[in-house]
Amino acid sequence: MFVLNDCRTDARVLREATTLVAAGHGVTVMARTSDPYAEGVERETRDGFEIVRVPVASGALRWLLLPRRPASLLRALAGSAGRAAGRPPRGWLALGAGGVGLVVAAPFAALAALGLGTLMAAVRLLPPARWAWLAVEWRLQWRFGVTAWAAGAAAAAPPGDVFHAHDLPGLPAAIVARNRGGGAVVYDSHEVFVEAGANAERPRAARAAMRALERRLADEAAALVTVNDDVAQVLRPALGMEGRTVIVRNCPPRWEPPVADPALLRLNASIPAEVPLILSHGLLVADRGLEQIAAALRRRELAGVHAVLMGRGPLVPHLRALAADPALEGRLHVLDAVAPEELAAWVHGADLVVTPIQPSTLNHRLSTPNKLFEALGAGVPVVASDFPPIRRIVIDDPDGPLGAVCDPTDPAAIAATIRALLDLPPTEMADLRRRCLAAAHARYAWEIDAARLVALYELLAPPPPSTVPA
Repeated sequence: MFVLNDCRTDARVLREATTLVAAGHGVTVMARTSDPYAEGVERETRDGFEIVRVPVASGALRWLLLPRRPASLLRALAGSAGRAAGRPPRGWLALGAGGVGLVVAAPFAALAALGLGTLMAAVRLLPPARWAWLAVEWRLQWRFGVTAWAAGAAAAAPPGDVFHAHDLPGLPAAIVARNRGGGAVVYDSHEVFVEAGANAERPRAARAAMRALERRLADEAAALVTVNDDVAQVLRPALGMEGRTVIVRNCPPRWEPPVADPALLRLNASIPAEVPLILSHGLLVADRGLEQIAAALRRRELAGVHAVLMGRGPLVPHLRALAADPALEGRLHVLDAVAPEELAAWVHGADLVVTPIQPSTLNHRLSTPNKLFEALGAGVPVVASDFPPIRRIVIDDPDGPLGAVCDPTDPAAIAATIRALLDLPPTEMADLRRRCLAAAHARYAWEIDAARLVALYELLAPPPPSTVPA
């Protein structure tokens, strides 16, 4: 498997790897070092498979890119200096020459950094400059990030029968590794990549170029794996992959609530048992409806209700500042992320999980977010965005609704929907929670989707014929 992140908390990749090991396959995950510009390869063994973490760049390219991360640059310089000091006299001479060069170059580097900072500030402030930057940025990332990492990851990868690429940045490495000795490539697209995140903001010509690149690389794949039918319906024609497609949703494994609820969420947020508690967990990034939740919490309908935002991401400082607003009366709490294997026990302590993903991109409108399945798997009703893929799960379940949907852009609608569910009589709320857990066990469990993944691998990498004589 090839994934351009450090694969420490990527639940989908880790689940798929663990599942294939249990099915009898040998699995190696080629990932990225946590520090993209680390000096060497790192290895970890987990759940019967190996994770090999390869830096994004090495050699001269690494030194060229290191100034983007000053802390990493200082560590690298200190490490090089230490090694040189231990190799007299040649190392001492190199250390002296390097020191002189550093003194000479430092003022110019500072001026360049200042100029780059000014340039980037202008890019952020001036729409035409931002538009131009977004048009070329992806090509720079591809050349100096994806392509550089792909070469290292493919070179470090062992031989294999299947080369499983997670998202578009994983495809070049999988193809290069496959080309060394044969086998099949699988393209596991976690989203509509060209319509996700910053990609969705790029000029039309840039997105068309990305789409053409994705289609050309996907031509090498024997199968497409993706997260739901709606995403598959977009990707199949866009990539020319009308053949073998497997839906593997981001559902957690079946889980049974403990007899004695540990109340981890309430204890860590210091929220009493009798206080209504809503939760939004996962990446704390833009367009996840986090500000809308905070705005809904200010409304009269949710007086006395507490909300927990749990996870990691760039919005954490902003959300902590929101939580300190006296108008919220200490009812907004920001907690760190927890390990995937512990998540269900934490989520179970909420009265509702609220996931108002914003309709800012096609990818969002087609999504079935992890937290939706994680809420149901923990037996917690949801308030979610009224998008067709989500509505089919939350409202159209054969056993009855598993929560409610609303306009995710409107804090008043979010507040009213939350209030309607919190006001259910206790017996109805208990029935709703039981229905959520039952639906997760019957329809939205990893064991169901894992079987599809294993069946695909039985076709692509069948076991060798028995050598036992008839």
